[in-house]
Amino acid sequence: MPPEPVIDVAGLVKHYHASDGTVVRAVNGVSFTVEAGEMVGLLGANGAGKTTTLRMLATLLKPTSGTARVAGCDIRDDPVGVRRRLGYVSATTGVADRLSAREIFASFGRLHGLPDETLPDRVATLLEQLDLTGCADRPAGRLSSGQRQRVSLGRALVHDPPALVLDEPTNALDVIGARDLLDLLARLRAEGHAILLSTHRLHEIENRCDRFVIIHDGSVVATGTRESLVADWIPGRDGELEEVFFAAIRTGAAHSELQP
Repeated sequence: MPPEPVIDVAGLVKHYHASDGTVVRAVNGVSFTVEAGEMVGLLGANGAGKTTTLRMLATLLKPTSGTARVAGCDIRDDPVGVRRRLGYVSATTGVADRLSAREIFASFGRLHGLPDETLPDRVATLLEQLDLTGCADRPAGRLSSGQRQRVSLGRALVHDPPALVLDEPTNALDVIGARDLLDLLARLRAEGHAILLSTHRLHEIENRCDRFVIIHDGSVVATGTRESLVADWIPGRDGELEEVFFAAIRTGAAHSELQP
């Protein structure tokens, strides 16, 4: 039998009740998988349901229905197990200004139960991998935005989780910082991590992700490799992912208008 996907999302639904009593369908039956050693891009316009989906995966929100599994742990039945197997990073993840990268990594390592005798070596390895050794003991408030984002990533990696979920991780980074971060993600993928990445910057990940999932109004409207999506949505010519994205969400919008 083939191995179970590291991330397996099955019919995730998240509905909210607005103040006027109407139901807001933020996520409406989303399903997809991410295998070990694979990076999948989750694409959608603002309000499409990307962040809500990722927050449910990270057990920060409870789904209305449906579920997901991370490295065999169910987000509804075993949220603690999911957190042990998942690293979550967002563009708004805060980093304590007064603490250094070394202190932050050590603190989160202890929270994840890393033994005291191995924790210093793990922290040193992370600092080197993230190119933070030269500023390891500098307060985070004095770091650049790119360095702070690498600290956020290191905090999510300290327990060496099999799955990584990243919500707009390059949002606050310049071109060089974004490239360095994506190069690091490529190395982590090569090591076998399953990576789910959401971003608005399609050009950054068009040739980096193995597959893409495009959602609109809370539903999946297209999924596949870049090549298969181009062939399906703009046949007969070599197009860009951005063209596929707009074609898919236009179709998704038209379909939504037909629904009761």
